[in-house]
Amino acid sequence: MTRLGFIGLGIMGSGMANNLIKAGHSLTVWNRTPEKAANLQGAEVAESVADLARTSDLVFLCVSDTPDVEELAGGSDGIIANMSGGVVIDHSTISPAVTRELSGIAAQRKVSWLDAPVSGGSEGAERGTLSVMVGGPVAALDRVRPYLDAYSSSVVHVGIEAGSGQMAKVVNQTLVVLNQLAVSEALLLADAAGLDLGDTLRAVEGGAAGSWMLSNRGPQMIERDWTPGFTIDLQQKDLRLVLEAADELGIPVPGVALVFQLYRSLQRRGLGAEGNHALIKALEALAGYELGGR
Repeated sequence: MTRLGFIGLGIMGSGMANNLIKAGHSLTVWNRTPEKAANLQGAEVAESVADLARTSDLVFLCVSDTPDVEELAGGSDGIIANMSGGVVIDHSTISPAVTRELSGIAAQRKVSWLDAPVSGGSEGAERGTLSVMVGGPVAALDRVRPYLDAYSSSVVHVGIEAGSGQMAKVVNQTLVVLNQLAVSEALLLADAAGLDLGDTLRAVEGGAAGSWMLSNRGPQMIERDWTPGFTIDLQQKDLRLVLEAADELGIPVPGVALVFQLYRSLQRRGLGAEGNHALIKALEALAGYELGGR
């Protein structure tokens, strides 16, 4: 039996790990906050990252930022040094350059590294409908694909080069935030014009203007429900990666730069833990007008 380990049981990882258990897979977990690991029913809790790595053939990783992955993967107590062969599947969204470095270190230990960031929010993690964009060896992906199916509805191999998955996530996040800006502007415009927001959303979402962001976050914005599927703080971390990649490649991304600054204004107001759809609050501040405030 293939032994599975999962590290990182936050807003995304907890749903993914739970779906692996529901699919009948035995799972060993570790989390910086031990209570989150203890509360995951049906999983064995490892005492340390090293212990989990030593007893796992596949290690799934889903943490917040590049330094977190570097700390967990590297060093004598890290994942790579304590695995015997096997595959690391990194679902975190981190620097493509650091991903390439870690993949090279892993290869020296005969450990395969897949960078496999996900999209779909906490809802997708819970429902098992995430989209996974994967970079790395095809053989390693073939080995882990049956397990990815437990929490995803789309798994696409975007390149054999390490970091390919992370670059695809950079593209994904560019589309996410510009869609969010479009939804925010459109709903404010409709509200100011006196249109019924629910009717307007239904009128446009089935046509060319429709999007996942409109259908899933639009109703939350109308209800002023800022529960995060993905927080502003995490979105900002990802946008830094977009801006860094664009700078390295010499590609202008003025829309992303604008959204980054709008989110920054919300962070300054202490709203970083709210859902990324709270972007509309930055536009409300500019307009002096609140959605639903007629």
